[in-house]
Amino acid sequence: MTMTTTEYREARRASPPLPPPRGELSAAVLSALRGADRTLPGPAVVTGTDPYGDDLQLALYVLYELHYQGFDAVDDDREWDPELLRLRGALESHFLAALRSGTPAATTAAEALARLLVEPVTDDGTGVSHYLQHEGTLWQLREYAALRSLYHLKEADPHAWVIPRLHGRAKAAMVAVEFDEFGAGRAEDIHARLFANLMDDLRLDHSYGRYLGAAPAEALAIVNLMSLLGLHRALRGALVGHFASVEVTSSPGSRRLAQAMRRTGAGPAAERFYDEHVEADAVHEQVVRHEVIAPLLEAEPHLEPDVVFGIEATALLENRLGKVLLGAWRGRRSALRTPLAGGVVPDDRLDDRRAEVPSLADE
Repeated sequence: MTMTTTEYREARRASPPLPPPRGELSAAVLSALRGADRTLPGPAVVTGTDPYGDDLQLALYVLYELHYQGFDAVDDDREWDPELLRLRGALESHFLAALRSGTPAATTAAEALARLLVEPVTDDGTGVSHYLQHEGTLWQLREYAALRSLYHLKEADPHAWVIPRLHGRAKAAMVAVEFDEFGAGRAEDIHARLFANLMDDLRLDHSYGRYLGAAPAEALAIVNLMSLLGLHRALRGALVGHFASVEVTSSPGSRRLAQAMRRTGAGPAAERFYDEHVEADAVHEQVVRHEVIAPLLEAEPHLEPDVVFGIEATALLENRLGKVLLGAWRGRRSALRTPLAGGVVPDDRLDDRRAEVPSLADE
């Protein structure tokens, strides 16, 4: 059946506005994109900046976004501006060096995947999805969705860059997984669209990039990792490792988040997004392990350390974000740089839900 315009709405109505700067690096990037001062920082400024900090992560995120939807009032040609690319390369090198120093990669891909299967970190009852499942309130689920929207409103897009860098069985399997992520030919089932529907249930603004300014550096870094790995052919093994990590951990985490949505009465679309990932990603995990990683390493065994790096870097950044979220929520504080309208509410009694959660117009 053909969808009418009243039945289906696109999640991406427009390119987002540029966010506020968070330091010297991001201020320089934003100024250059606005067409004002195009003088960009040199290597000394980059290496003197915290690789995990707000300034570097926002600057890198903005530069990467030029390869996705871009920004309002920024010329599309700036995607390939040689000076911006030079700065991006310096930022990437600094970020990548920090990631490598924090990930030992002293294991095989099989061992790294086996550790994911038993969830040594996130299945001990202390991870974010566990907290939301058992204790999370509606305002915390709204904050979680706002942060995750940075990726989920372009879900699977960063991973598509690896497709032309694979061949044979690995390419065919990767395309099969991506086909599911992109709705299997049905626009209304694209996972980014399903997440936009989830945001509607939570009375969040699902405009693309809406919550970039509210996201802490730890949330930006996770999306930046995907873009970094996706945009570099030399890091194709790491991108596959990252993708495997996402698919292996998604199903159990999504099950817990679906339960959190039901417990708080978040709404049917909120439940559906995570229910969809419980089943789909359980299958995807097997496909990625046996039909993407296995043939990739059979053809290019030298990429195994990169696959492990992708797995470990993902865990490193997710753990950093988890500490920020749980530290804030357990202290009854917002985990966002700019709290959502309505702030931190005392509880989530369903009969008071409409009073506690503001409308879209209030965001």
